[in-house]
Amino acid sequence: MADGTNLRRKTWTRRRQWTGAISLVVIVVAAAAGFALYRAEPILRSTIIQTLSARFDSKVELDGFHVSLFKGLQVSGEGLRIFGDADPNNHEPGIQAVIEVAQFRFGMKIADFLRRPMRVDTVYVSGLSINLPPREQRAQVRRMRAQGGKIAIIVNTFTCEDAQLIINTLRPGKLPIEFKIASLKMSRVGDNKPLRFEARLTNPKPTGQIFSAGYFGPWRADNPRDTPVTGTYSFSHADLSTIKGLGGILSSTGKYGGTLQKITVDGVTDTPDFRLAICMRPVPLHTGFHAIVDGSTGDTYLQPVRAKVLDTWLVAQGSVVKQKNPQGHHIKLDVTIESGRIDDLLKLAVRAEPVLEGTVQLKTKFDLAPGSDDVSKRLKLAGDFHVAEADFSDDKIQNKINLLSLRGSGKPNLARTGTAYSAQSDLSGTFNLERGVISFSPLQFRIPGAAVALTGNYSLDGSALEFHGTARMDATLSHMVTGWKALLLKPVDPFFRKNGAGTEVPVRISGTKSQPHFALDFNRKPDSKSADKFNDRNDAKSAQVVRTN
Repeated sequence: MADGTNLRRKTWTRRRQWTGAISLVVIVVAAAAGFALYRAEPILRSTIIQTLSARFDSKVELDGFHVSLFKGLQVSGEGLRIFGDADPNNHEPGIQAVIEVAQFRFGMKIADFLRRPMRVDTVYVSGLSINLPPREQRAQVRRMRAQGGKIAIIVNTFTCEDAQLIINTLRPGKLPIEFKIASLKMSRVGDNKPLRFEARLTNPKPTGQIFSAGYFGPWRADNPRDTPVTGTYSFSHADLSTIKGLGGILSSTGKYGGTLQKITVDGVTDTPDFRLAICMRPVPLHTGFHAIVDGSTGDTYLQPVRAKVLDTWLVAQGSVVKQKNPQGHHIKLDVTIESGRIDDLLKLAVRAEPVLEGTVQLKTKFDLAPGSDDVSKRLKLAGDFHVAEADFSDDKIQNKINLLSLRGSGKPNLARTGTAYSAQSDLSGTFNLERGVISFSPLQFRIPGAAVALTGNYSLDGSALEFHGTARMDATLSHMVTGWKALLLKPVDPFFRKNGAGTEVPVRISGTKSQPHFALDFNRKPDSKSADKFNDRNDAKSAQVVRTN
């Protein structure tokens, strides 16, 4: 009995000893963990601030910082700000932070914490903002450059969400340039080497997804605009209908390189269903472009753009400048078509089937101002055009042209008998388009045996047209008809034989596109000087057509 009691006492004693030992170990471990946590948090906080301060030689602020020992060291923080210097002479810190981070977090092993320098595999960042001052205030970031200070922590990869780059300017009427990035991943390649990056963002206008990958840096803290950048991009499913007056789904790919201040971009775009609101007829549009982007202002200089509408190529050079009032981009281009199809252009701009077919040459100034109005109201054009070897697709119109050509050539018998004949037209003129109304001064129309010079206006929607001018025929009035009509008109031939023409009469065209009205305009006194100029222009144009053909 006594032996059993002693055995239970010994067992109980050993249990108390083990419990005490385990408790002591737990207390020691907890104390060690608490001490490690107590020491790790200020060490890591100090290390982060020291590394960033050494990297940028700048004041660094950090609002919140937290460390836990769950599965190694788990670190998080918020309110990180890196400042530049307002004046490099007195080293006063700038008021506006150049780099801000809303939140960040990362994990690291104890072994990496004990290394010198410390090592972190991935830092996760939310709300990264890089706010560059205007070019005129570079002093604010001039001293943000590495001075050989101690880099105490090395990060292999940064993964960012909700990042943005803001480039400010002091230029009047110019807004800050903002690049919003939904996700950004940057990987360290080596010491003093560019960062490898991948970025995804949503473009606001036209709305679409952009993916870009390339290399950024090394960071030029003394002048961030000189920081190198190179890469490729793809822009997919861009909805052009988010720009008032346009339609279609655009895709684009390309490459770029240079510095933040001067980026050279080469790319192509494809829009299989491009359309203008004034017509809404979808046509395929392909472009290839070489552009210079000024990252300090956001302005883009196109040098050049080559665009293909159906089978017609055009070349454009100019600028896309961002302005403040009204907010948006002001596009100014010089556009040239060396040899295209007028019917391709009409399919883009006119709702009905093109009434004219032929080759076209064109030079124009393209001016599209920013604003909320439809494109047709904001677009301005001013230039010259020439349409050669043109035929009207509407048989009624072409038949009237054929009859005019035959009678104007003094062949009324052929016109009366309906002999098979097709007269090709030649059109040229100087035009100006503004707020949906196109003005011609002059508009010249020539066919074998006849020529017309007109000055006037035409609304693109076809609701109104008003032209005045002069019609000239090679034949006299009496030679344009047959029978007794020719005899009656014979005495009046001398009154209409003017300026080297068999017949010259003033004409007027008015009404609408669907119901035009043609009439003689004897109330207007013909200008013989204008007629002489008209002759000279047409003679020169005819000689050019002969040389071209």
